[in-house]
Amino acid sequence: MNTSVPISFEFFPPNTPIGADKLRKVVQELSVVKPEFFSVTYGAGGATRDKTLATVQDIAGMGFEAAPHLSCVGSTRANIAEILATYRAQGIRRIVALRGDLPSGTATAGEFRYANELVEFIRKTQGSDWHIEVAAYPEYHPQQRYAKRDIEHFAAKMKAGANSAITQFFFNPDAYFHFVEEARRAGVTQPIVPGIMPIHSYAKIAQFAARDGIEIPRWVALKMEGFMDDAASVRAFGIEVVTRLCQRLIVGGAPSIHFYTLNQSGLALEVCKDL
Repeated sequence: MNTSVPISFEFFPPNTPIGADKLRKVVQELSVVKPEFFSVTYGAGGATRDKTLATVQDIAGMGFEAAPHLSCVGSTRANIAEILATYRAQGIRRIVALRGDLPSGTATAGEFRYANELVEFIRKTQGSDWHIEVAAYPEYHPQQRYAKRDIEHFAAKMKAGANSAITQFFFNPDAYFHFVEEARRAGVTQPIVPGIMPIHSYAKIAQFAARDGIEIPRWVALKMEGFMDDAASVRAFGIEVVTRLCQRLIVGGAPSIHFYTLNQSGLALEVCKDL
C-alpha cells in the first residue's frame, strides 16, 4: 500500500471530545501507509492554540511524528517563544511556520509581518534542531498581484532557514512544475512538496478554490456538476482525478505528497492504494 514517495497528512484540531476520539481513529487508519508525519492547523491569530497543542500531543502519544502549524499574525516574540518552549518540552521538533490570517475585527498584525520573520526568529532563538516547513502557492498567493514578487517572498522564507515547503492544494500539475522551476531560478534548493486535497465534497472544494484563487479545470467542474447528487459517482471520479494528479507529480519528480484530509481517512487511503 506504500506510495513510491513519502506522504504526510494534515488535520484541523477537533472542537469536541467526540471529534478528538474520531480523529484518533483516523490517525490509526492512515498510519497503515506509514506517513512521514501528521500536521495540525492553527486558527487565525492563534484561535485554536490549545486545541492544536492537545491534538499534536495526542498524535505524538500514539507514536507518530506530529507537526503543529504556527501562525505569527497577531503574535508577539514572547508568546511565540513560549509556544516553542511548550513544543520542545513535548519532544516536538517539526513545525509549519505561516504568516496566517488576521482574526476578523483585529487591526494589528503583531510583531511579525511575514512568515520569513517567524522562520528567522525560530532559527535565531532555537537553533537548527527544528524541521521548519513553510507554505508555497503554485498559482500564487491570492493577495499578491505580481507573480515575480510572490516568488521573491517565497525565496525569502526559504533563505531565512526553512527546510522545505508545502503547497496550497491545486489541480493543475503544470502550475506546480512551473512554480518549482521559478523557485529554483530564484535560488531555492529545498524540497517543495505538493499539497493535495481529495474531493470529499465538490461544493466545498469549489468554495475553497474560489476563495483562494485556485483553478479547477473546466472539464472536472462540468463533470462534477453533472453528477448532481450522485455521491458515488462524485467519489469515484474525485479519486480518479486526484490519483492521476498524484501520478503526474510523482513521475515529474515531486519529493513527497501532502494530503489535506479534512479529518477523514477514506479518500486519502483510496488514492494511496491506487498509487
